Amino acid sequence: MFGEGGMSPHLVCVGGEDHLLRIPFLLSLRERGFRVTAVSSSDGAAFAPHGIAHHQLSFDRFASGSAEWGTLRAVRKLLLEIRPDIVQSFDTKPNLLTPIAVRGQLPVIRTINGLGWTFSSLEPRALALRPIFCCLQGLASIWTAATVFQNRDDQAFFARYRLVGRGKGRLVHSSGIDADAFANARDRGPSATAMREELGLQSAEIVIFVGRLTRQKGIPTLLEAVPRVLRERPNARFVLVGPWQSEGPFAVTKADIDRYAPYAIALGPRRDVPALLGMADLFAFPTQYREGVPRVLLEAGLAGLPIVASRMPGCNDVVEDGWNGYLVPPRDVAALSSRIIEVLSDRAHAKLMGGRSIGFVREQFALSRVVDQYCDLYESVLDGRTPGKPSHSPPAISMTQEASRRLDEARQ
Repeated sequence: MFGEGGMSPHLVCVGGEDHLLRIPFLLSLRERGFRVTAVSSSDGAAFAPHGIAHHQLSFDRFASGSAEWGTLRAVRKLLLEIRPDIVQSFDTKPNLLTPIAVRGQLPVIRTINGLGWTFSSLEPRALALRPIFCCLQGLASIWTAATVFQNRDDQAFFARYRLVGRGKGRLVHSSGIDADAFANARDRGPSATAMREELGLQSAEIVIFVGRLTRQKGIPTLLEAVPRVLRERPNARFVLVGPWQSEGPFAVTKADIDRYAPYAIALGPRRDVPALLGMADLFAFPTQYREGVPRVLLEAGLAGLPIVASRMPGCNDVVEDGWNGYLVPPRDVAALSSRIIEVLSDRAHAKLMGGRSIGFVREQFALSRVVDQYCDLYESVLDGRTPGKPSHSPPAISMTQEASRRLDEARQ
């Protein structure tokens, strides 16, 4: 698509600490003619074996105030030194800081991969931050060439509060997943029998969760479901995969999980997720987040697992209630327990539901399909050189008035 008869366009992709999960996305873009550079909070070690240039910038999810101004200046300095043809951002803070940092001097495309804690939590602090978040998103949109949404709920939200310019929104379901690479990783790993033996779960009915072990991901709800499920399915075991030490004030503690031992075990972050999914009987995802399209649900689908997930944006893009799993209200322990028991009690129907997901994920969320859509978007932005800014830089007083107007709208 690109690179014929001219230099390859240079794309810088900016993200947070989980940016390494987008390496297949970046490699696919490179195959289509882009020169790619990654910017993330990680040390870049995962990018080096693939020959992807990487720069480290800290996007601290828990920082605020002066720390954010420092990050803003660092983003601006780096990007104006690199001078790429186009910038792609993912994750909440990079999506806010990147457009504001470059202020239209480079075309920026942001991908809204979920609205996260601010618009999911009912805590007073989250409620207080919502209008501020809306204001910042509105300001960022002034210098954004295009905004990509991963689900229709988020797209509708941004349209309702006028947080995206007219004609600058695009729906691209998920960040895509390479189904063949997932299958190869699963096949290279230990067998389901070996995994079960390693964990002492030989004959157990395994309910697995993969993700950050936080309150917002619904871990307390899942743990409260454990004794309810055990009353009906005494051989059930709950396996939790993912970090909690790095999750700051949102984390559940190891002590919280150990209260339910040996029926619930926390493995921490793992690199063998495909093999772990291969040993399980059911994937539980009781998130309270407004997700984008959770990658872990796509992986669970490719593993052929029936899914019990919260009825939240992003989850309902992957799970059709009663077809390939069940959707339950967030924070509803009774509903979650009931559906888990139902799936474990009818193995034939569970297998049927899990099997449906395999073809669905391969067809609807294929990495090649997603990358094609991004390439079309990048090509249109590059052809038009639409930097997402007014014809002249607005004076500071105009920006203040704009911020006030958007903040007033957000509070309504």
